Amino acid sequence: MTTAPLRLGISRCLLGDEVRFDGGHKRDNFLTDIFGRYVEWVPVCPEVEAGLGTPREAMRLVGDPKHPRLVTIRSGNDHTQALETMSANRIEELKELDLSGYVFKKDSPSCGVERVRIYNEHGMPGRNGVGVFARAFIEEFPLIPVEEEGRLCDPPLRENFIERVFCYRRWQDLVQHGVTRQAVVQFHTIHKYLLLAHSPQQCQVLGRLVGQAERSRPKELAHRYGELFMKALAVKATVRKHVNVLQHILGYFKEQLGDQEKAELLGVIGDYHQGLTPLIVPLTLIKHYVQIFDVSYIREQVYLNPHPKELMLRNHV
Repeated sequence: MTTAPLRLGISRCLLGDEVRFDGGHKRDNFLTDIFGRYVEWVPVCPEVEAGLGTPREAMRLVGDPKHPRLVTIRSGNDHTQALETMSANRIEELKELDLSGYVFKKDSPSCGVERVRIYNEHGMPGRNGVGVFARAFIEEFPLIPVEEEGRLCDPPLRENFIERVFCYRRWQDLVQHGVTRQAVVQFHTIHKYLLLAHSPQQCQVLGRLVGQAERSRPKELAHRYGELFMKALAVKATVRKHVNVLQHILGYFKEQLGDQEKAELLGVIGDYHQGLTPLIVPLTLIKHYVQIFDVSYIREQVYLNPHPKELMLRNHV
């Protein structure tokens, strides 16, 4: 599915390393035992790498949500500078590793991506913070898909994140292998129905961009396309949009189907629309007919196989 290693950053505790403040870990079985078969993990623990040791006094974010300080709860020691220095140095190292995604530990004052507690001057918490390291990473790598392990328990969020990871890796391959205008056009072509499942509006914008490819230099075109591409995939795919895509695909071979076959396929699409079956059911039948009738344009669509089937992500959406 890609030509390079699928390399992702991850909070070390999620791999089972005992690096948390209490000397424990937060091993995530899906990440280690299932997704880990397809991923080369790059483990990071900002607090340990900043020299704070394990175990260590618990810390929290305080002050301005845009520029919070990282302070120990009991003794009040300020470790902000140590974490910011560590973050800057580690990010320089990560630039060389060509990451395709990152899984952060939720609620962590160093790694949380959203709704991290920040305490005001009265000691009252608000859920509007971002961890020190996570903030620095996202600012440096705005296109790289990031997620918290807690949110990956939600099947649609899990499927969306992993889909974006594989898509981003394909875009990295495109850029790194001597990008041409034609290559960008082809990239868009094979991702068209996947984009439609997320954002028909952004798909149209991207279509206009590649339609004017001759007006742009290849590298500039690829960079602009990549920004809009990842923005589109971040929009939540819905059942209604999936049904729209399935019906579009059906149009490529419906005249070749018998009445009974057509009724069966429309029936399973309808069942999916009503929440009676998962997405994998109509997709499996569609892929069957795509192969039978040799519909090359549809067979090449990433939408049909955006990630390894062994992950069974579309069995639950």
